[in-house]
Amino acid sequence: MYRVSEAVRTTHGPDGAVVLDIKQGRLLRLNITGSVIFQGLQRGETEAQIIEGIRHHFCISRDLAHADVTEFLESMEQEGLIHSATSTEGQ
Repeated sequence: MYRVSEAVRTTHGPDGAVVLDIKQGRLLRLNITGSVIFQGLQRGETEAQIIEGIRHHFCISRDLAHADVTEFLESMEQEGLIHSATSTEGQ
């Protein structure tokens, strides 16, 4: 499961989203797919839930949704905008 960094602010619109990384002082623009994925993260959805949401929202195959979501999450994690929750958290 992933969590959005506390240093991130977003605004979503019909064409996508803008992500503000306060810590690094930069703006990123997301397309509509990225916006939908990011909103799922902000709601605390699991990767599987986000994949299903993308699959239904865009009427695409599970394999394509999985590939798109996985690539997006890896990219956002590399940028420091989201963090993977570890299995030891909360224990």
